[in-house]
Amino acid sequence: MKRLFQTPSIDWTTRHANKQASAIHPFLKAFYSTPLVTGDTPLDEIEFVAMDFETTGLNAKKDGIITIGLVPFTLNRVYINRAQHWTVRPRQKLNEQSVVIHNITHNDILDAPDLSEVIEPVLAALAGRVVVVHYRRIEREFLDRALKARIKEGIEFPVIDTLDLEAHIQQRLNGGFWNKLKGKKPQSVRLAQARKRYGLPAYTPHHALTDAIATAELLQAQIAYHYDAKKPIEDFWL
Repeated sequence: MKRLFQTPSIDWTTRHANKQASAIHPFLKAFYSTPLVTGDTPLDEIEFVAMDFETTGLNAKKDGIITIGLVPFTLNRVYINRAQHWTVRPRQKLNEQSVVIHNITHNDILDAPDLSEVIEPVLAALAGRVVVVHYRRIEREFLDRALKARIKEGIEFPVIDTLDLEAHIQQRLNGGFWNKLKGKKPQSVRLAQARKRYGLPAYTPHHALTDAIATAELLQAQIAYHYDAKKPIEDFWL
């Protein structure tokens, strides 16, 4: 079966098991000890977890996480009653530009815990799940670097990236030679614009939990409109 993306598929099931054997910190050993689904598991048999961060900036090397939103879901249901949201105090200073975007101020994080205090429940919520994000470089790179800074070990996990998936969809629908001749161009793959194409409601952006819910709903729509829900997860995860 042809894979959707040009990047080679990773055997995440085996990699996850190998990481369990090599992990040192107990939080990570517990995370990796929960087995992942196998690559041939159909999409409609999987419980995903959508994740979103708000951060002090976009550079994982120098910026930090401020809020985390998580919501479990399947292709048929979003489990709002099990959603979780954390505000944490970053080690980096807030800058005016990021405050304007997410409206999280110094007062909001004054009494918030350091990320080290919420690592255990965050990893427990992610354990054994396929994570869904909109632009994987934020959530995967920021969490990896944050853990390295605090427990001296990074983290690896598979994701479905709804931004990459929407780019693939738009290229298929509006790319190519004939579409270029007709003046068609791939449309925006930003979260709000992508949702609008599927008739999904507009949510206030830049809130970690709301954006996680928005991402979960977007994946549901993308699969419903463009893919067979029986396709295996290995065609989609990165």
